[in-house]
Order: sequence, then structure tokens, then C-alpha cells
Amino acid sequence: MTTATASAVDSAAKTLPRGRPDRPATGVGRPGFAWAAPAAVFFGLFALVPLALVLVLSFTRWNGLGSPQFAGLDNWRGLLDDPVLVKSLWLSLLLTVLGVVVQTPLSILLGVWAAGRQRNRAVLSAVYFVPLLLSITAVSVLWRAVLDPNFGVPSQAEWLFGDGNLFGTQTGALGVLVLVSTWQFTPLHTLIYQGAARSIPEVLYQAAQIDGAGRVRQFFHITLPQLRNTIVTSGILMVVGGLTTFDTILILTQGGPGTDTTNSAYYMYQKAFKSFDFGAASAIALLLVLVATLVSLVMVRLTGYDRMRSTMEGV
Repeated sequence: MTTATASAVDSAAKTLPRGRPDRPATGVGRPGFAWAAPAAVFFGLFALVPLALVLVLSFTRWNGLGSPQFAGLDNWRGLLDDPVLVKSLWLSLLLTVLGVVVQTPLSILLGVWAAGRQRNRAVLSAVYFVPLLLSITAVSVLWRAVLDPNFGVPSQAEWLFGDGNLFGTQTGALGVLVLVSTWQFTPLHTLIYQGAARSIPEVLYQAAQIDGAGRVRQFFHITLPQLRNTIVTSGILMVVGGLTTFDTILILTQGGPGTDTTNSAYYMYQKAFKSFDFGAASAIALLLVLVATLVSLVMVRLTGYDRMRSTMEGV
């Protein structure tokens, strides 16, 4: 480098502002808070404000009429001595675990299959996704009629269902709840896995075929590892849905037989709209929020969800 060139470089360097990195000429950067303001306001009005009101209500005694009366920690002390509440929490966790264990394998297999190019795949996928278009209430009413012990399928197949009253035992009632939830919500997770499977680079399968790997080995050594982020995301959605299950229980089992299918969400409904104890119901609601938050944090830590950075599946 000549002396003249070095002097020119030094002069140009002195003219640049110090302590501030060069900005891209396009002016593209992180969006300001104004972009998030509508969502933040919506979340505050319909999530944080109601949650704060429920927190205040949990320290009162109120039957829905008149003004709430301050009760201190009575509602929270009552939770510790309520055996039905403890049982409802375990049932919520049990239904959640059963939902994840049953729906995840089915969703993965159906999603990977639907991502292929088989004949009539589009037609069969469209038919399979029909339950996803129905409301929870409609699905529950449908299955209640189908499984009715007097007029439904069980009454015509006693060799398979015994006396036909699937709702008369805890095992049968829990099985019905898992069956109905799987029938309705598996298509949603199948759709998620279908999109993720289609994003897997085809070159990985081509290389595996050259190495002599069959379909089974490709599935376990390519497809599943590439779907790990999607599995975590789908699992979190299943957990949130399982812990907040209410409509299906209300229509199918009404928490019975006895309290054998009374989960926390349904027990909260009973306390509020059957016993008219809105203070205790608010305490149960907050406890359910705490349990769901704790479970979500554990899943985030154990699965590495908080360390996901890539926007490409499997990278």
C-alpha cells in the first residue's frame, strides 16, 4: 500500500462516526413497540385483567349475588382439605398424559403418510380432517348418542362391550374421553406434522436410498430426528388442551361416575355454577393456571424448546 493510499484510508476513517456501527442501507431493523401494541392491549384486556380479577375474587366469599365479602385465605385453606380437588388434579394430569401418548404416534404416522404422493391421498386426508371442522359440543353430542348404553352401538354388541354401559365405570369413562379427544384433535396435529414432513429436504432420503436404507430406517433415522422441534410444539399444544378439557366431560360424563372423571376444570365449574361458591372456584382456577405454568416450564427445560433458534426443521 502506497503512502498516498494509506493517507486516504486514514482520512476516510476519521470522518466516520465513532462508537456507532454502520447501519444497513435498507433501513430494515427490529420493529418498534407500536407493532406489538394492538396485541399487547388485547392480551392485557382479555387475559391479564380477568386474571387479576379472579385473583382478587379468590380472597372473597361470593355466591354471585350482592357484593363479594372479604374472606382472607379461607378459600385457599379449603383447597388443602378438599380430597375431590386433589383427585381432580391427578385426573387432569392423567388425561393429559393419555392424550399425548395416544395422539402423538398417530399424528406422526398419519402426518408423514399425508405428506407423500400416494394415490387418493388428498381425498382421504380431506375426509380425515372433517372432525377438525366440528365444534367440541357437536362431537361430544355425536359420540354420546353413538355410545348410549340403551340405543347406541354398545347395546347391539354386548359381546364386545359387556353390559354396554361404558360410562358406568371409571376405566370405561376415561377410555371414552380419550377416544373422543383423539378422534377430534389428532387431525390438527396430523396437519402440523404433514407440513413439517414436507419441509424435510428430499436429498436426505435420496442419500439414504443410495446407502441401502429402507423405509423403516429412513423413518427412524431421518424423519423422526428432523421432526423433533415439531414434536415438542405439538406436545405443548396437547398438554395445554388436556389440562383445560371441559366441554367433553360436561356433555359425555358430567364428571361421573361419581367424581371419577371430574378434572380440575370441571370441578371449577361445579363450584361456581352448581355450588355458587365463586370464591373457591376462583382459587381453583388460579391453582390450575399455576399447575399448567409449572408443567409448561418443565417441558420447556427438558425438551430444549427455549433453545430452538432455527426457522428450518431439524437444523
